Amino acid sequence: MKAAVIVFPGSNCDRDVQVALRQSMGREPLMVWHKETDFDAVDLIVLPGGFSYGDYLRCGAMAANSPVMKEVVARAAKGVAVLGICNGFQMLTETGLLPGVLMRNADLRFVCRDVGIKVETSQSVFTSRYEQGEAIRIPVAHHDGNYFADEDTLSALEDRGQIAFRYCDADGTVTPQANPNGSQRNIAGVYNEAKTVLGLMPHPERLADPKLGGNDGRPIFDGLVEALS
Repeated sequence: MKAAVIVFPGSNCDRDVQVALRQSMGREPLMVWHKETDFDAVDLIVLPGGFSYGDYLRCGAMAANSPVMKEVVARAAKGVAVLGICNGFQMLTETGLLPGVLMRNADLRFVCRDVGIKVETSQSVFTSRYEQGEAIRIPVAHHDGNYFADEDTLSALEDRGQIAFRYCDADGTVTPQANPNGSQRNIAGVYNEAKTVLGLMPHPERLADPKLGGNDGRPIFDGLVEALS
């Protein structure tokens, strides 16, 4: 499998993703600067977390208009897998690759801690190494992670199985108390209809090695290598 990590001014999780991918792939991913529009064919594109362009205007809004994003959108339309983590999730909604928006957290505070998320389906290239209904522990670190969409969109996401993860208690129970940011229906991540694009607010790359305190995020990267190789 070949992968590319897109690097923007203000990205701060690009190296974490690079390490996680290297450990799973056994090779280095491409590190693509946001002004590059011609990079090698890859099987996976990752939009990492951070504060692209200082989060001016709206989080991800300026990055969504970076030169490289036209190429990302074009490759996604051809079926190339795209993973957007935190700020990357915000970019995916800003480009229209995913429905909905990410708003300010309900309590208007930055949240940085481990949370529980429930795997809604294992039927995707991103989650094949998990069991449906499995509860995992993944860190979050965001100020604008409150997922919002209108009721028709939310119902369509439910009907089409596009909800990837929900915030949950340690035993997998989805409760308001487990929701760190006010996201509708406790949504922590969503797919496009084809399940080739995933955006999620939690950071699997930050818990992908026992030396970091756990490896609940590792199956995402190992599963992608297995599915896309």
